[in-house]
Amino acid sequence: MKKLWWSFAAVLVFSFGVLGWIGTRIYQEKPPLPAEVVTSTGEKVIPAGMIEKGQNVWQSMGGMQVGSIWGHGSYVAPDWTADWLHRELVFVLNRWAQAEHQKPYDQLSAEQKAGLQGRLTELYKTNSYDAETEVITIDPVRADAVQANTEYYTALFRDGRPEYAIPAGAIPDPERAKAMSAFVWWTAWSASTNRPNDNLTYTGNWPHEPLIGNRPTGEAVMWTGVSIIMLLGGISALIWWYASQKKEEEIDLVPASDPLESWRSTASQLATMKYFWVVALLILVQIVMGVVTAHYGVEGDGFYGIKLSEILPYSVTRTWHVQLGIFWIATAWLAAGLFIGPLVSGKEPRFQSALVNVLFGALLLIVVGSLTGEWMSIMNKMSDSQSFMWGHQGYEYVDLGRGWQVLLFAGLIIWLALVVRSVRPALARSPELTKRSEQRPLLALFLVSSAAIGLFYGAGLTWGHHTHISIVEYWRWWVVHLWVEGFFEVFATAVIAFFFMRLGLIRPQLAAQGALLSATIYLAGGIIGTCHHLYWSGTPTLALAWGSVFSALEVVPLTLVAYAAIDDLRRGRSAPWAIRYKWPIYFFVSVAFWNMVGAGLFGFMINPPIALYYMQGLNTTPLHGHAALFGVYGMLGIGLMLVCLRALNPEQKWREGWLKFSFWAMNIGLLAMCVLSLLPVGLMQTWASVDQGYWYARDTEFMQQPLMQTLRWLRAPGDTLFAIGAVVLVAFVFTVRPRKNAA
Repeated sequence: MKKLWWSFAAVLVFSFGVLGWIGTRIYQEKPPLPAEVVTSTGEKVIPAGMIEKGQNVWQSMGGMQVGSIWGHGSYVAPDWTADWLHRELVFVLNRWAQAEHQKPYDQLSAEQKAGLQGRLTELYKTNSYDAETEVITIDPVRADAVQANTEYYTALFRDGRPEYAIPAGAIPDPERAKAMSAFVWWTAWSASTNRPNDNLTYTGNWPHEPLIGNRPTGEAVMWTGVSIIMLLGGISALIWWYASQKKEEEIDLVPASDPLESWRSTASQLATMKYFWVVALLILVQIVMGVVTAHYGVEGDGFYGIKLSEILPYSVTRTWHVQLGIFWIATAWLAAGLFIGPLVSGKEPRFQSALVNVLFGALLLIVVGSLTGEWMSIMNKMSDSQSFMWGHQGYEYVDLGRGWQVLLFAGLIIWLALVVRSVRPALARSPELTKRSEQRPLLALFLVSSAAIGLFYGAGLTWGHHTHISIVEYWRWWVVHLWVEGFFEVFATAVIAFFFMRLGLIRPQLAAQGALLSATIYLAGGIIGTCHHLYWSGTPTLALAWGSVFSALEVVPLTLVAYAAIDDLRRGRSAPWAIRYKWPIYFFVSVAFWNMVGAGLFGFMINPPIALYYMQGLNTTPLHGHAALFGVYGMLGIGLMLVCLRALNPEQKWREGWLKFSFWAMNIGLLAMCVLSLLPVGLMQTWASVDQGYWYARDTEFMQQPLMQTLRWLRAPGDTLFAIGAVVLVAFVFTVRPRKNAA
């Protein structure tokens, strides 16, 4: 165990050291925000403060839930960076073509086009930012293009556009629309302007735009090759290591009866029941929001003829769909943490149940308050500054306003304190707790992961209302990747190990070793692998180099998850009484499957730089997102919830048929959603991105083709089956009753 703990600590120190160093480089080399933008003739194009103001307008209208910036965001509307850049380039080319050849650009000969493209590339790639004056100087023809695009965007967000699922009045104030246009222009400028003394743009030549020669860099190709080599090498090394280990017998003798049969639930454990009821209800609401959001992709201004966008526009339903998913998954996991404390220690601290109830009320307030604030922000019922505090921050997965963020962080700290005080007796070394002292290594990992869950959400408080978006992206992925995908996974590993240990199906020492080893291997790639989200976010090349290599290593441990799944199944069949835990174990097995497919296969499909260059922000991203977020973390949350519900009353006869139908319906429905719709749409978009340019893969000309519409409609069978399965699961949760003679 000492070697494992030293390895775990070394991985944390090294990985966070590298991630912190990369962060300092991002701070130093982010795209500059100019004080103003002027033409070479002295005309002011964008006044001081307009870009920062525009970023705040973009945030309050829903930000990443209305199209995307630098590839991060939603998928129905365009990527505004690529859209603006292409429109501006076409405007300039047509202006030159008319002036010199009296024809539109499309009607020129290949030789004439090549000449204009060469001039265009030089014009756009040249960096005209003056670091001393903080002024960007552009050619007058570009100023005309900016004006034309600003007028287009002002009309778009004033009048709406169904194909983009943008309702009329999204930004009714023309001055605010003008400011947001300035922000979008700056993101396009960063994507087309070379870094000083370099031959790549601030965004690493992303997006693919043939008109100015934006194409993958040599570094992107090279580090893709290195990442694949690291993946194969890591898999080979792990398999050799695994084969070399002597397999220990997990238990000497399976208990003759269920160890939890004599357990009497404590008051605080009973208090967690309401958490699981809320989890069930949030699942239902999230599914409804998901159905509406998916339908907006084919009927952008309504729901089967109902003009729903007038009160619940796409940006609201998608925000709620994402936030509710995080809320119910996190609530299930937090409730499991509260539940397991007394189960481990055998004691309950004074006032624990009252504090659990207080925390429940606080979390409920945060959920309802933040969702309401997001709606008010998008519906223009808040100012931009009010929106940042209590409305919509605009950043996917951390959409809730800063005030709600602070309250949620405080709630997590309270949760951590409740978990620690409930398991503290198990840390004692008194004679009567000798057996429990064997749990200390696993308990230590449980406490470390609990502390990380409570504290790492604080990374979401590191940016302000006017913080540079490259810096926001760096810290945002600390929350999304490290908090959700990293330490929650370690926490879940420890909780599952406790579950099997408490049932007497695995020895404490072996459970601790397995959990600690899994956590070490996962975090070895996962922490630095955070950078694979940052390739094109105004970051230096080193983020691409480190992120590509270590994100490949994230996949390595997933190649052996089948072993853990088989072990779980075997434990569940090792005694007649263990059959009552069949369906929680089945959900844990499904987690292994989706880890392999959703996080492993679909994740690595888009993670290598050369793949992500063309695929970022296409439907290959929600393919990975749905399969990993719900398939892994959602199924895990459901499994943990069922474990706790079973422990509340081990003797109750469950409606096994309901759980069987729910399990298979949700898993088959999720798989159908992925392979019938999201995957083919994403691959078709990838072809368009490679062949024509990234802007085209997101454009209505491509997305509104009959084939693409048919593929979008093919989500319906999988979505429907999944939703029915979820409804049955929710109904089942409300049939569970705690044992009457609870402690």
